[in-house]
Order: sequence, then structure tokens, then C-alpha cells
Amino acid sequence: MLKIDDISYAIAGRPLFEHASAVIPDGHKVGLVGPNGAGKTTLFRLIRGELGLDGGSITLPARARIGGVAQESAATNLSVLDTVLAADTERHALLAEAETATDPHRIADIQTRLADIDAWSAEGRAASILQGLGFSTEDQARPTGDFSGGWRMRMALAGVLFAQPDLLLLDEPTNYLDLEGALWLEGYLAKYPHTVIIISHDRGLLNRAVGSILHLEDRRLTLYSGGYDSFARTRAERRAVQAAEAKKQEARRAHLQSFVDRFRAKATKAAQAQSRLKALARMEPIASPEEAKFHRFTFPQPDQLSPPIVSLDGVSVGYGDRAVLRRLNLRLDQDDRIALLGRNGQGKSTLSKLLAGRLAPMEGRLVKSPRLRVGYFAQHQVDELHLDETPLDHVRSLRPDEAPARLRARLAGFGLMEAQAETRVGALSGGQKARLSLLLATIDAPHLLILDEPTNHLDIESREALTEALNDYTGAVVLVSHDMHLLELVADRLWLVADGAVTPYADDLDTYRRSLLASDEPKAPASPPKAPAQRASRDEILELRAEARRGEERVEKLTAMLEKISARMADPTLYDDPAEAEKWGRKHAEASEALPRAEALWMEALERLEAAERG
Repeated sequence: MLKIDDISYAIAGRPLFEHASAVIPDGHKVGLVGPNGAGKTTLFRLIRGELGLDGGSITLPARARIGGVAQESAATNLSVLDTVLAADTERHALLAEAETATDPHRIADIQTRLADIDAWSAEGRAASILQGLGFSTEDQARPTGDFSGGWRMRMALAGVLFAQPDLLLLDEPTNYLDLEGALWLEGYLAKYPHTVIIISHDRGLLNRAVGSILHLEDRRLTLYSGGYDSFARTRAERRAVQAAEAKKQEARRAHLQSFVDRFRAKATKAAQAQSRLKALARMEPIASPEEAKFHRFTFPQPDQLSPPIVSLDGVSVGYGDRAVLRRLNLRLDQDDRIALLGRNGQGKSTLSKLLAGRLAPMEGRLVKSPRLRVGYFAQHQVDELHLDETPLDHVRSLRPDEAPARLRARLAGFGLMEAQAETRVGALSGGQKARLSLLLATIDAPHLLILDEPTNHLDIESREALTEALNDYTGAVVLVSHDMHLLELVADRLWLVADGAVTPYADDLDTYRRSLLASDEPKAPASPPKAPAQRASRDEILELRAEARRGEERVEKLTAMLEKISARMADPTLYDDPAEAEKWGRKHAEASEALPRAEALWMEALERLEAAERG
């Protein structure tokens, strides 16, 4: 059991915790959430004993092992598999001692302990974890120095999972993972045998991998049962009650203060006024909850281009002489919303770079609309930024003729306020860099927006804002993300990148997730695609999409009409005129009869569209 008892802690005079308490039973999986800068990572350091408390205590069972991922992972000549095996320091030490021990009793103790910790299956367990995090068998034999910093962070995560500490502390573990790795991690953590606390902005992870949410706000800790969605509902209800109580109290305070102001100077009312002053002093203020800081992204809307905006005919692409993707026959239209699926290393980022113009085809024909503008958000967005310049410098370089006030307004629209506008990019947080990169990617109102892991470092509110902005955006979107919540709300088509090919994925994201958790490699549809002459033409598909949109618009109009009619019929004065009342009654009956028919037609149009797109 982890017991946080009445702790207080401040940095440079700024309190992060004041009389904060929480109890986390053994084996619980907990998501730690709270505003950026509230002190979540600091709490981890306090639990690990790296910082000293100003007051209170944090207690764990005796000899409990605490594990977490270091901020950096060194490059060495040791293989990936051996690096992970060495993370279990007890096993490593026992094996080393077993080679030199001579005392029979000690040798027996060592062998017993090695059996207790299942040391002999260690290589298989470590290899399985590495496989889940995207390392092939060949990768596991390579030295760690062959890999980038992001991949070494995956190794560090694999090491701490393999070591199985009694308390596992993970700070944004999915930031260096793709969708497949993130989904594997969800399943692994759900079955982890000990206590886990996760700092994360990944809504899917916080819904599926944890059973409780520990909320840090206003320097206090509150433990909620259930996943993130349950926490959000409960908190919203509490905030509504608190706001109502604060409003009532404010009215009461205003009434008391009004009496005091009017009668304090009158001798006959002085005693009552004094009594009300004391009542005001005794009244414990109820703070009205502040609304969450929610930055709405506003993407400029592009003009419309004739379809297709991009077409690929027999295209192969790769690096040097090695083709990663071959014989691609794809088409993009401006109303497409496509999510790229596939295990790490299969070519999702390669396809993104090809569509963005960062890679040229090795063979085949790639045709783009002459007026096409493309916006690209790189997976490692820092690579696209100049660390010694400010956000204002970045925007000014793209819009040199715009007034400074307009440039600052653009930055503010992406949550980069006055202070951040003049701050060197290298000193910005990961979330601020991500918002700047999103601004730069969309500033020219692109017809095609390619986003490769755009949610890394974005908090939950910013992710919701991004989802809303993408759904309002009238250009095409190609999306690579480990955030299932984002994919579910934005993408309406799925492409599977696997075995050097890109093919439509016929099932939904839940099916894809289940296949990954079951360790089944997802496959493209078993039956070969029909010949073009047997499939619905692109023009037919576009007409079906237009028909589906018209059906949706009819349903929306009839629904709005019914609401207006119902509101009119709820007005008692309507029935003063029987003829008028009868007219509105007929309108209500007609709209009520028309709505189900419109909904049925809309659903039929959607079904025909889905069948045509599947081919």
C-alpha cells in the first residue's frame, strides 16, 4: 500500500502540495492527472525519495521496489536484449554470484531464489516485451548504440517492465510509442501484477489500463474510482454543484453586505448590522470552480480543388536503393479522413513523407493537383523547428508582411500567449512546441494535412481541441497516431501499411485493437481487390458521399424544425387562437412523420456508400 499522508512541498516559495493525502492499495492501477505544471512529475520524485518533503509523509511496505523510466537512456555496445535483462538487478547479481560461490548453503539459497523469480524464463519474457514494443528478433541482437534516443527510451521502458517493481511509476509512457506499441502497453499494464501509477494524457490508456484516477488540483490529491471518462463525469457533476453553491453564497453575502452598508450608521440598526458583519466573517468562502483552460485551434479553411488531389500509380518509395513500399495505387480526395495503421517499421512515416513531398518516388507516377498545398506535422516536431528562434520569429518568416499584432494573434490562437511568443523555442515545453508546429503546418490553409503523431506532449484539453479542429477542417487528413480516441473521432477510412503494401483495412479500430492484443498480425482483406471495372467508380462514390451528406442535412433540418414547433406549442398563449393551434399541430405531425423517413433514407445512403468504398 502506498500512503501519502498530509504532504506539503514547495519549489522556490511556490507551493505544489499543501496537506495532500491519498491511499493507493497494492495492485491498483492508477492514472495521475492534473494541469500542466501542477506537480505530477514532482510527486513521482517525492515518492522515489529524490526530493525531501516540507511536511507529511509518504510510506510504502518495507523493501518495496520502485521502478520508473529514466529521462535518458545511454547508447552502449551491449545488445538490446542483454540491456533489458540487466534491468533486473537482483537476477543479474544472483547469476554473477552463482558463478563464483563455493559455499553449498549459499549456492542452494541462490538457486532457490533464482527459481522463485523465474530467472530461467527471463530471456523469453524480455524478448516478448521487446517484441510488443516494436523490436524484431534481429533488432534485439543489435547494440543499443545503433538506435535513436526515442528507441532507447523504448528499451528503458522494456527494462522496467521486465524488472517488475512493486510500484511502477510511468511518466507519459506512450510518447515514444506508435499505436501498436501503445495498445500492447495497455494490455500489459492491465495484467501487471503490482501497483502502477501512470502520468498520461492518452484518454484511451486512462480508460482501459487503469481502474482509478488520482487527480492533482489546487495542491490537493483526490482519488476517483473508474477510468478517465468516469472521472470526467464525476468531476463535472461536482463542479456544477460547487458552482451552484458558490452562486448561492455570493447572493447571501451580497444581501448581508447590503444590509450592513445601509444600516451601519443608524443607531437603531447598529446591533443588527454588527451581527451581520460577524456572520459575513464566519462565512467560509466557497470558491467558484475555474473553467478548464481550453485552447480551441482554428485551422484556416482551404479552397476546394477538383478530385483527385493526389493519385499514385505503381509508385515505389524508400531510402537509397531500398524500397520500403512498392507498387502503390492510391487516390486522395479533399474530403478524405484516413488513418494509417501498421506495426512499427512497416512504412507509415515513409508514406507520410512521400505524400508531403519529403521523399520522391523511386518508380511509378505520382500526380498532384497543380494548386495543391500540403501541411506536414513531423513525428519529431523539434526537427522542424529552430531552437534558437522564438515562435514569433517562426511565424514572421512565413508572413514577413503581416503586422506584429496579427502574428501574435495567430500564436494566441494556438495557445502561445505573449510570454511564449518571445521565448526561445528550445526553452518551450513539449506541448508548446507541438502547438507551434501545428500552427506552422496549417498556416497556409493546406488542402492536404498530414499529421504524424501530433498528440505527443499535448494535454487532454489540447487533444480535444485538435479533434474538434480536424472535424471542422475542410481539407483532406492523413493521420498517424497512437491516440485511439483521436483516430475514432476523426478517421472515416483506414489504410493498413504492411509487407511493403498499403491496402484498405475493412474492419474497424476495435477489431484492429483486439487483433493486436491477441498478438495476431492484422491482415488486409483476404480476397483480392476487384478489377477497376467491377468496382464503383470514384465519381459514383463521390455522388454517394454527397447523397449521404444531403441525407444528414435533411435529418438536422427536420430535427431543428421539430424543436422550434415543440417550443411554439409549449407556449400557453398559442391556444387562445384554436385555428393557429390546429395549424401548429399539423406542422408537428408532418415533421414527426417526415423525420423517421429522412433518417431511414440517410442510413440507406450510408450503407450504399460503405459498400461502394469496400468495393
